[in-house]
Amino acid sequence: ALRFYRDALGLRVKLDTVEELPGVSGEDARKRRAAYLGWSEGPHESFVVLDQPLSLEPYGEPARLFQTGVHHFSFWVDDIAGLVARARDAGFEVLFEPAAGDTVAYGEAPGGKVLSTFLRDPDGNFVQLDQRA
Repeated sequence: ALRFYRDALGLRVKLDTVEELPGVSGEDARKRRAAYLGWSEGPHESFVVLDQPLSLEPYGEPARLFQTGVHHFSFWVDDIAGLVARARDAGFEVLFEPAAGDTVAYGEAPGGKVLSTFLRDPDGNFVQLDQRA
């Protein structure tokens, strides 16, 4: 997933390290490789953590779109068409081309336009990209 978030979407790696998690049961489950990525630097900036257990095999199924609970997340971007092209060129799944929606869906006054698309990362997570039109 690092190649997707770093190379296709352009997030910057803030930290790529091996961590030991306190309070996680089982000796082998406590160590992980964690890559922290974000759009910008600063103490109040949002970030994504990609997690890889070091001694456990991956397990579980990815969330399905619109299932109960968190099924996708979104990033505001400045060049949605460029990011979609980069993702597609790198072989990542683009669910649909950017399409315009109303800003009322974002808790704003109606009448504004936002371009949106959905991508799928290598782990099967749905990632929405939004750009003000």
